[in-house]
Amino acid sequence: METSAKTGQHVRDCFFNSARQVLLQLQMGMIDPASTKGIRSAGRNSNRVSTVTERGCNLLRNSVVNKAEAFTDSEREELGLVGLLPPKVLDLDVQSRRCYLQFSQNSNDIEKYIYLESLHDRNETLYFKLLVDHVAEMMPIVYTPVVGKACQLFGHIFRNARGLYFNLSEKGNFKEMVWNSNVRDADIIVVTDGSRILGLGDLGTNGMGIPIGKLSLYVACAGINPGRTVPVTLDVGTNNPDLLNDDMYLGERHKRVDGEEYYAAVDEFVDAVRSRWPGVLIQFEDFTNDHAFPLLKRYQENILCFNDDIQGTGSVALAGLVSAMRVKKEKLEDQRIVFLGAGAAAVGIADCIVAAMVHDGLSPEDARKRFWFVDSRGLVTWKRGGNIQDHKVPYCRDDAEPMTSLLEVVKAIKPTVLLGLSGQSGSFTEDIIKAMYANCPQPVIFALSNPTPKAEATPEQLYTWTDGNAWVCTGSPFGPVTYNGKVYQSGQGNNMYIFPGVGLAGILGKFKWIPDSMFYTAAKTLAERVTEEDIARGTLYPCLTRIRELSHDIAVSCIKEAFDLGIACIERPADLDKFVWDHMWKPEYSHTELDPSVFAFSGQGSGVGNSQSNKNKLSVGTIQSKAFSFTDMERVNPNQFM
Repeated sequence: METSAKTGQHVRDCFFNSARQVLLQLQMGMIDPASTKGIRSAGRNSNRVSTVTERGCNLLRNSVVNKAEAFTDSEREELGLVGLLPPKVLDLDVQSRRCYLQFSQNSNDIEKYIYLESLHDRNETLYFKLLVDHVAEMMPIVYTPVVGKACQLFGHIFRNARGLYFNLSEKGNFKEMVWNSNVRDADIIVVTDGSRILGLGDLGTNGMGIPIGKLSLYVACAGINPGRTVPVTLDVGTNNPDLLNDDMYLGERHKRVDGEEYYAAVDEFVDAVRSRWPGVLIQFEDFTNDHAFPLLKRYQENILCFNDDIQGTGSVALAGLVSAMRVKKEKLEDQRIVFLGAGAAAVGIADCIVAAMVHDGLSPEDARKRFWFVDSRGLVTWKRGGNIQDHKVPYCRDDAEPMTSLLEVVKAIKPTVLLGLSGQSGSFTEDIIKAMYANCPQPVIFALSNPTPKAEATPEQLYTWTDGNAWVCTGSPFGPVTYNGKVYQSGQGNNMYIFPGVGLAGILGKFKWIPDSMFYTAAKTLAERVTEEDIARGTLYPCLTRIRELSHDIAVSCIKEAFDLGIACIERPADLDKFVWDHMWKPEYSHTELDPSVFAFSGQGSGVGNSQSNKNKLSVGTIQSKAFSFTDMERVNPNQFM
């Protein structure tokens, strides 16, 4: 049979693609007779025994199961590690202490970020042990604010690929491409299109640092199994000229697509990941307003998903406001709330507050009358003319004259609550804050823009301008402030208080979908966990050192609600509290064994060690433990099939 060179190449490509998919299915256990157990044993919290299909150097390169010096002598012999590691066996605690010393020796935050990600690439268990043990210190490095700088430098500090990149040039092949991931069973995907990374704007494929960092928080804060997480970037181009002209930029070099082509790409991505992982939770992250709201509306009731910028931000802000009302002994419905910024996060917060007011007896229409939004054109009102974006319409005032500045709005409205989500550094000026303070003796001021350089004001400024009487919350971490001899610790309204617990609930409860009411439940649960000691420190949120406990409690509350709503697809556990604790992954080493299904006869020695027991194993025939790999397939000549 004659074929052209082009046709022959096509046939060869088809052969290899088909063979690779079969091999992946074999390795992932999708085809039964010779299925392997992969790199983790069954179950979400694989802390007891891990069966592996690799040995020797390949095993040490596998970050999910690598224990480095913690492999025991017996494991080293069985897994072909004798001579590849220093002889001393260390436990996880000693390794963690050493890594903390190495981390502390880095001179700046970006070097600390690079160190942690390098550890992440080598040994995931040790990496997460370090994060859990030093959560308050390391979360600002792994996520906001340092991750913002890391994303800006992504192509320059790139070390190792992680996750999946869905590029427009591969459109039409997403369902095949998804099988290239080595994650057998995925519980959660965090996906961004890089269009609105924190307050930094369009960073294109550089935005991959956000899904990676976010998933680290899911693992450290809520015990999601790291071997069941997939960070994803949807590369639809970038409109950032600096990136397009940067020869180290790793994304596709073209302007962003939009409209039908954009939504077709997102649809294909969703279909692809759900074709391999049908029950996976998809969290949308850092999409522009023009896409964030339509995508949430498109998918929310059809698949397991949520948008943290809209729903998570709203929930954590509501929790802070509920705590503030408790301190001030006031009702949420009696507040006058002004927003600087009217994007996805701001509207998400307003929606969550409205839900709380409706729960307390107001109608949605009456609740929305408590809000005033200020965007780049001033007060959002019908009387100013021009187009109003769809997501702003529910909060557009019909009873207010146009006002162009925040100061003008503050003087006219006399707010009791001021929230900043503008991404504009210093936009809460002294004049604005003092004008608010003149009409409100205990103003509640949330400067939520991040990373840190984007904050509307610093806690020190806000305490100074209000004589220490403000209740302050920020989006990025700030240190304590001393004013008139008193130490104040502002709260950080970080979404990490909310999304790990909600995500854990959706995964363990196998929710059909995640309604908005879940985020009200999460906010209420979080606010109830604020102690008198927290209030005495001046913060409206619990201490971050309790984050796993908080995530557990939020998950329990959300699963209870899911049963009430009929959207949980598991049998109701007799002890839900214990059920959640038992399914939270912990950074502990498991005993590692070689999967017996990967033994193969060979004419060469196994190299597993020189003990008598190993010699006895080889007495009947020479056995070599070996995982079947793509390199074996590539020795096959596809021309024989033409």
